[in-house]
Amino acid sequence: MIVTVLLSMLALLAAYYAMRLVLTARARGALRPKGEGVAIGAVANFFDALGIGSFAPTTAWLRFRKLVPDSFLPAVLNAGHCLPTVVQGLVFIHLVQVDPVLLISCIAAAVVGAVIGAPIVLRLPVRAVQIVVGAALLIAAALYAMTNMNLMPAGGDAVSLQGNLFVIAVVAHLFMGALMSFGIGLYAPSLILLSLMGMNPTAAFPIMMGACAFLMPVSSLRFIRSERIDLRLVLGMAIGGIPAVLLAAFVITSLPLTILRWGVVVAVLYAAVTLLITALKKTRPPAPTAEEI
Repeated sequence: MIVTVLLSMLALLAAYYAMRLVLTARARGALRPKGEGVAIGAVANFFDALGIGSFAPTTAWLRFRKLVPDSFLPAVLNAGHCLPTVVQGLVFIHLVQVDPVLLISCIAAAVVGAVIGAPIVLRLPVRAVQIVVGAALLIAAALYAMTNMNLMPAGGDAVSLQGNLFVIAVVAHLFMGALMSFGIGLYAPSLILLSLMGMNPTAAFPIMMGACAFLMPVSSLRFIRSERIDLRLVLGMAIGGIPAVLLAAFVITSLPLTILRWGVVVAVLYAAVTLLITALKKTRPPAPTAEEI
């Protein structure tokens, strides 16, 4: 019963977000999706549903192709991957068994974090966004590499947490929800944390996907109203991502992903280094003029 109510709320939230996205895009004359956005959404969300993650590789591609200014990255990532992530949440919350109290508590905490984080991101200077996202990409690259080398925590058999572990998990998802607004993915940190606490990694999937599925529409409602966003790109990512998630979840349920992850490591490291170099260049004082020498 609790899960049914949760899924219904998620579907209604997603429908409201989709309506606001379309209306906002129409008001700005941006209703025609970008073809490259469709391709980005399809590829990133297909592998996201298989456990690769979407934020880091998408950031790498956006920077490589120079599709948007760096200050647009948090908004485009959250708003563009929002609806495909909701579909993932609907699928995995329904299919995988986990303690509903833990599930709802972590989701609620992540949403509160996103509500706090989104307005902060929109007011941050570009350099701050570059530094935060660049540092997050370095961490993401390390996590991908650790996964390939079997250095990630194996987890246990639990599908619930009690006492202090429950409190730690909820508080951690509050902070992870806030970081999502910066374009820092929640999947890997959530999976690692819950696995270290002894949870079955499979049981962590509805928690991490459910948290993202609820918080992304909430934060993205603010993002789509900002000027730091490309709505045509966002629409394309949503259109391409939804069928890709369904394909990955119900047709192609697993693939050999090790080689792909190493490719992602290289791409993400490239994006991280270039972001940080760009940010650090802006901190250097201007060269003295001839009159000042």
